[in-house]
Amino acid sequence: MKKFFKEFKEFALRGNVIDLAIGVIIGAAFQGIVTAFTECFINPLINSIGGAEVAGHFEIFHTGQYIEYGAFITAVINFLIMAFVIFLIVKGINALSNVGKKKEEETAPLTKKCPYCCGEVDIKAVKCMHCTSDIE
Repeated sequence: MKKFFKEFKEFALRGNVIDLAIGVIIGAAFQGIVTAFTECFINPLINSIGGAEVAGHFEIFHTGQYIEYGAFITAVINFLIMAFVIFLIVKGINALSNVGKKKEEETAPLTKKCPYCCGEVDIKAVKCMHCTSDIE
């Protein structure tokens, strides 16, 4: 049992798990902001342009049961805003991480392919180590 708790402690205190937990907490807080933005700004704009009631619902066959289409539309708008913001964040992070990689791509290749066996050989090699063919 002690080994189990020790393994769990190592797992829980690993840097990736803590980073993930922080990301989830920040994401939940950001979702509240997006929901408030949708309900306070987007829904009134939709109501004023199309006259549609976004927070509406309609009754099914006079049974007292309602389909809440307004809540569904709001959830879809929230999802689209969140997906767009996450896309922008990931795109920015990828752009920042690729800044130093461009210098590496500009360097000359270290290997070449043998035209006979398609094996990779050193750029300076004159004979293929895989098929012993002469390489030009």
